[in-house]
Amino acid sequence: MTDQDQVQKAARDVQQASRMLGTQTSRIKDAFLNRLAGLLESEGRDVLEANARDVARGREMGLSAAMLDRLSLNPGKMEDMAHACREVAALEDPVGEIEHMYQRPNGMKVGRMRIPLGVVAMIYESRPNVTVEAAILCLKAGNGCILRGGSEALGSNQALGRLISRALVDSGLPGEAVHVVPTADREAVNTLLGLDEFIDVVIPRGGEGLIRAVTERAAMPVLKHYKGVCHIYVDQTADPEQAVSIIHNAKVQRPGVCNALECLLVHADAAAEILPRVAQALGEDGVVFKADPQAAQYLGARAEPAQPGDFGHEFLDLCLAVRVVQDQDEAQEHIAEYGSGHTEAILTSRHDRAMRFVQEVDASLVAVNASTRFNDGGQLGLGAEIGISTSKLHAYGPMGVKELTSTKFVLLGQGQIRE
Repeated sequence: MTDQDQVQKAARDVQQASRMLGTQTSRIKDAFLNRLAGLLESEGRDVLEANARDVARGREMGLSAAMLDRLSLNPGKMEDMAHACREVAALEDPVGEIEHMYQRPNGMKVGRMRIPLGVVAMIYESRPNVTVEAAILCLKAGNGCILRGGSEALGSNQALGRLISRALVDSGLPGEAVHVVPTADREAVNTLLGLDEFIDVVIPRGGEGLIRAVTERAAMPVLKHYKGVCHIYVDQTADPEQAVSIIHNAKVQRPGVCNALECLLVHADAAAEILPRVAQALGEDGVVFKADPQAAQYLGARAEPAQPGDFGHEFLDLCLAVRVVQDQDEAQEHIAEYGSGHTEAILTSRHDRAMRFVQEVDASLVAVNASTRFNDGGQLGLGAEIGISTSKLHAYGPMGVKELTSTKFVLLGQGQIRE
């Protein structure tokens, strides 16, 4: 059987399993989640050994530091995955919930019931923890899922997939409900993207090239998780100490992730106070600044002249574009031109300016006086996320359990007929 035949068979098997999942009780689904948490804790050594081999191959292949950071697992990340399983188990199950029940003049009652999407295909790069997060969220929402990670994480994903299958079977659920594609052959992805008779939606998560390729080839709907060109605008009334702390966290904590800060906008009246502090605090951690002429005069030796392509660029590294703006209008115009709809933040002590920013700036999360790093399902109380959608249909922002469901109409009558 060819790789393409195997992918088609797996998709058919997942679809069949998903019909069973959609009718399962919360108790059974939560038993799976808790069982998987236990396996990640008790048998994580095999996963870490597989991951160590993947990381070693990645270094030989010349993967960037940001890619290696995304690829690497450690005992702490294993514990985080186990914790996410238990958090998702503790969430309310949305499947079967009836929303917005109302009565028509003829006495009929109409409502919307939450239902699973069906089969979700996830195509992603580097991060093996996505394998677990996608599986647990899909299963909690009653969906089957097909997971195709990057070739650089093949061993890690296969090891995690074995634990997921074991937890499914141990909990009385079909082991075919989650399928981790076992090949790095890119043709398998093309096959997968043509199987709209089995797959209801595909979610790409990774670089711009991956997302564009999936969008162009997919025969089924695509939920885009596009690049994160995240901005912070520092208003002239922002507290300087607080501002530098937030900027440092947003850029330095994990520069290789999609909610990391990529461009800093500072009001002209605050530049002389804020930017030298930013240069010192971030420069100590190796950040290089791509600065416009006004900003460069305050940033010292680590500033380089900004090139046209630096604004709107996702560096995913210790590099930050910096621009001085004259007012909030100019800041918001910059964000509208260069932002990617991911995360935008304003630092200010003025409530009216904060509320204007929240209302007018278009992004999946708009923050006031907080780091862009909070645009994350776990941080926002979703337990985990399958990714951050920058599409507005059918979700915008981190996608948790509820975002992996849809609704159908339910009509309750007492014999009414249409006149």
